[in-house]
Amino acid sequence: AASLSGQPAESAPSGEVQEEISVGGQQLSVRRFVEKDVGMQFKKESLDDTLFAQPWPEEYPFPPAAFSRQDESDDEDFYSTPRFVYHIDEGAVRALTHYYKENIPEGSAVLDICSSWVSHYPEDFPKKMKRISGTGMNALELEGNKQLTDFTPRNLNVNPKLPYDDASFDVVTCVVSVDYLIKPLDIFREVNRVLKPGGKFILSQSNRCFPTKAIRMWLGMSDLQHCLVIGAYFHYAGGFEPAHAYDVSPSGPRTNDPLFIVEASKSKA
Repeated sequence: AASLSGQPAESAPSGEVQEEISVGGQQLSVRRFVEKDVGMQFKKESLDDTLFAQPWPEEYPFPPAAFSRQDESDDEDFYSTPRFVYHIDEGAVRALTHYYKENIPEGSAVLDICSSWVSHYPEDFPKKMKRISGTGMNALELEGNKQLTDFTPRNLNVNPKLPYDDASFDVVTCVVSVDYLIKPLDIFREVNRVLKPGGKFILSQSNRCFPTKAIRMWLGMSDLQHCLVIGAYFHYAGGFEPAHAYDVSPSGPRTNDPLFIVEASKSKA
């Protein structure tokens, strides 16, 4: 485990600020976590032997009903009001930022799909990366994301086509959102298309969701089963090397939410 602190937990400093952002011609006050040593520890524990030791079934195992939802109304109505909040807790946010810092090379062209007002990248990524693009449901949230070089609002459940050229990105990320995708194989194939050969798709997942908008099979599954489903998407989409899964859940003060990474690289052949 990598430790970011030599301080006892009770004296860990706050890594939270209140700041103003401009969206839609208005100034809004938002609460933001900033990079700081707050006494948390981060691990990277492989789950491959637990999840991926058995061969995949020959046929895609998920029926159409698995992708139905409690609320089938227009997603754009549900997401029309911007939410300038975090959807995972401080520990999970910091664990994800730490993972990105350790695993996304400097100079990469990066795409964040299902993005919002935060992408959880390290603060210096806009200066260190070649490009950071984003797609998401809410244009105002994307406008408020200071790390994005450019953004395009896109409802991937209606139009899974990504608005980018082939082989445009070194890394694609997706934060706690794969559970809302009703056409995951289409989207994974699109991610594969826009990735450069050897490029990586990194998905993070915790145990929170909007239950009315998550796909039906997701709601009855455990955290590890969720990781297995994501691994299956990689396998049946095709064009990716075998997926890897990690438990990167943090420990220390203000760490309650678990965090898991499932990732795979685009095949070079």
